[in-house]
Amino acid sequence: MTILGIDLGTTNSACAIWRDGKAELIPNRLGEWLTPSAVFLDADDKLIVGQTARERSVTDPTHTTSVFKRYMGTDRKIKLGKKTFTATELSAMVLKSLKDDAEQYLGETITQAVISVPAYFNDTQRKATVLAGELADLKVERLINEPTAAAMTYGLHEKPEHTQFMVIDLGGGTFDVSIMEYFDGVLEVHASSGDNFLGGEDFLEIIVNKYLATFNLTKSHLDGKDLQKVYSKLEQLKRLLNTQETVNLEPFIEQQKENFSLTRNEFEALAKPLLTRIQSPIETTLRDAEIKPWDLDEVVLVGGATRMRFFRGMIAKMFRRMPSANLDPDLVITMGAAIQAGLKAKDKMLDDVVLTDVCPYSLGTSTVNESDATGDQGGLFSAIIERNTIIPASRTERYFTVSDNQKQLQIDIYQGESRLVSNNIKLGEITVKIPKNKKYEESVDVRFSYDMNGLLEVDITVVSTGEKHYKMIENAPGELSEKDIQASKDKLAKMKFHPRELAVNQNLVSRADRIFESRLSDEREAIKDSLRWFEGVLDSQDDRQIKDAQQEFAVFLDKFEQDGFF
Repeated sequence: MTILGIDLGTTNSACAIWRDGKAELIPNRLGEWLTPSAVFLDADDKLIVGQTARERSVTDPTHTTSVFKRYMGTDRKIKLGKKTFTATELSAMVLKSLKDDAEQYLGETITQAVISVPAYFNDTQRKATVLAGELADLKVERLINEPTAAAMTYGLHEKPEHTQFMVIDLGGGTFDVSIMEYFDGVLEVHASSGDNFLGGEDFLEIIVNKYLATFNLTKSHLDGKDLQKVYSKLEQLKRLLNTQETVNLEPFIEQQKENFSLTRNEFEALAKPLLTRIQSPIETTLRDAEIKPWDLDEVVLVGGATRMRFFRGMIAKMFRRMPSANLDPDLVITMGAAIQAGLKAKDKMLDDVVLTDVCPYSLGTSTVNESDATGDQGGLFSAIIERNTIIPASRTERYFTVSDNQKQLQIDIYQGESRLVSNNIKLGEITVKIPKNKKYEESVDVRFSYDMNGLLEVDITVVSTGEKHYKMIENAPGELSEKDIQASKDKLAKMKFHPRELAVNQNLVSRADRIFESRLSDEREAIKDSLRWFEGVLDSQDDRQIKDAQQEFAVFLDKFEQDGFF
């Protein structure tokens, strides 16, 4: 039984298995470890996932999408050409692509997976991730929090007893902080915090905004192709600032009349608001865990965005030590998911590690807001299970009637941290009948039970009669009914994935199209001629000739990309 470990990322995704005593990364159809979380749908309803889709985002942005993980668990619709999809459906396409690559590589059918999620994902987002796996024909055996997966990879569970450490995970679209401790074979999460709308994409966005402001432009001034070019070029600039003090960018779209340059110090100054947002969850996690920064034995950095030099410098100053970042931050979580998959499969070469986790958000109900004279504020939030409570957990609180002769009580179920329930997420409600009596004389006991899979059960007992009521919270906002799930499966089944054997060719053609658009005159003609030759070889259907042509055409395109402005 092979269980696939998957890191379903905002920017990139990857998968691995546990085999022969180690985590083994699985290459995709292009021979790369990382598969961009991007989807392209052509006019014939053929799907392309990964690097080729990312390439197409420059030449055909209306049929391409990415960064949809940020909308997991919501009703938001994302348009690809004339069709619309949810983030869950798009994530299922990425998962199916990873599954297909794994099956091709391993020569067997994969039906089970462990998928990583941000520690700060709420109940709805976690269920949406499980549903994405189901739509991709994968049974999700477990969701593992990304910082926990990173800790498994770093072998922090093998450190001396009572090791305390913090994992700081800044990915493409989400930010997580977790404090953990290892003792007596238990890897225990003490506290987690984060920001589901903060990541490397936001650091890119501030550079894009600076670029547009420099040339008195707004996004509406650019068509889709030029805007994608801006994002693509400035992503390269952002990465080069890790190794260069200043990066200079010559004009590459018509509206750019002169060179654009940015220094590392200027980038850091622009990023100050984002760095402040990063510090806040770190402090919250320390407070919730009731420890001081100097109590930590180690600080670990995870996620591609942690490569930014000034980010690492900020963390080093905060903790007065160099953080651990000696493993590839883009692959650490994938390998940890594979280790957890090995544990799930009860691999004999793995010592069993008990993982404990915490509830990422407070869960509670609404109570009457007696100070709300105007009726504008609404109810007050009463937490029953507070955030960072170790799970599984079960807690009970008693609530009383507020009116004489009250006939019923409505128990609204919320998730969040705000004082006002209007600012939290409503998960459901239960209405119970109660005997008529004076106010405060009748009461109910409300028990919340929350497990490792994010399942919330609510038990209500009317104290005076002993009458019991029960509800399992399943249909949270953004979730699908069984009928909707089947409709999604049917819709995705009609989508035609490009065959694996065509992926390399598709990627080369997409690269050539993108480079063609960025060049002029004689260079364009050279690319056009070479592309015509390559497509002619493809038409021959001679596998040996095609393989040789792939290598030759790739070398030809490499020369253009190596001759870039950077």
